[in-house]
Amino acid sequence: MLIKRPKGWELPERAATPEAIYHGRRTFLAGLPAMLLATQLPGIARAADADPSAALYPVKPNPKYGLDRPITPEKLATTYNNFYEFGSHKEIWREAQDRLKLRPWTVKLDGMVEKPIEIGFDDLLKQMPLEERLYRHRCVEAWSMAVPWSGFPLAALVAFAKPLGGAKYVEMKTFMDVKMAPAQRQSWYPWPYTEGLTIEEATNELAFIATGLYGKPIPAQSGAPLRLAVPWKYGFKSVKSIVSFSFTDKRPKTFWEEIQGREYGFWANVNPEVPHPRWSQATERVLGAMERVPTQIYNGYGEYVAGLYADKKGEKLFM
Repeated sequence: MLIKRPKGWELPERAATPEAIYHGRRTFLAGLPAMLLATQLPGIARAADADPSAALYPVKPNPKYGLDRPITPEKLATTYNNFYEFGSHKEIWREAQDRLKLRPWTVKLDGMVEKPIEIGFDDLLKQMPLEERLYRHRCVEAWSMAVPWSGFPLAALVAFAKPLGGAKYVEMKTFMDVKMAPAQRQSWYPWPYTEGLTIEEATNELAFIATGLYGKPIPAQSGAPLRLAVPWKYGFKSVKSIVSFSFTDKRPKTFWEEIQGREYGFWANVNPEVPHPRWSQATERVLGAMERVPTQIYNGYGEYVAGLYADKKGEKLFM
């Protein structure tokens, strides 16, 4: 007799939202008048209407990537944000929407590549295989959400860049513009925001570049026009509003690692057994839920990524 053993992140069939209802919701939202949508979901409709990529969404869902919990309500997920370029409080969404200019937006692919490339964001989208994935997101601050990202595998971007054989890391940077993002005047932060992955992490099937959210272009406060989504790592690794991908043989010094390396390391893999120096990581507060839930190693994605770290036992892998 064949016994099916569910994966750690899988939701029991009886608890999943029926596919017809999920897609019906998407159709319903897509058809709402712009004024009503702007009232219920602040700024989302306005951003979609102004975005030349809006016609690409919604994209086809990839059923391989499921959830073990309900999708976080859109309004909550898009108005509870970190984006330090616009401030350190959790309600920066208005500031980001008012200030972040999304066009023109140029992306650089340089460093150890066959030929450096500068390409407009909309032209880049035409080169990439767009899909929707349901991912969990776990913040190092011990809160979490579950959202439908749209975008493309980071591996597709790596292949497009054609890195040289000696490239070991991908370094990613956010824009630098103090007029657009006044908080970048704060000299105690090492602007621009910099993050990095190993080539093996970047080409893992879970590594994703998000360009959309909830079936629309990704809103400014969530990292428009493109951000990293690596669901097995703490959220500070998911660099927002990326302008460059540089391939290098040297490990990048990342933003939070440079600020406080004792608390925020390069790897930042989710682990309930490794506490932050100032709080426990054993449980997490799910946005919109009334109780805390246990945190899972690698945020529940261990079957995809644990092998990446099998030969790195001597390193401080998690923080």
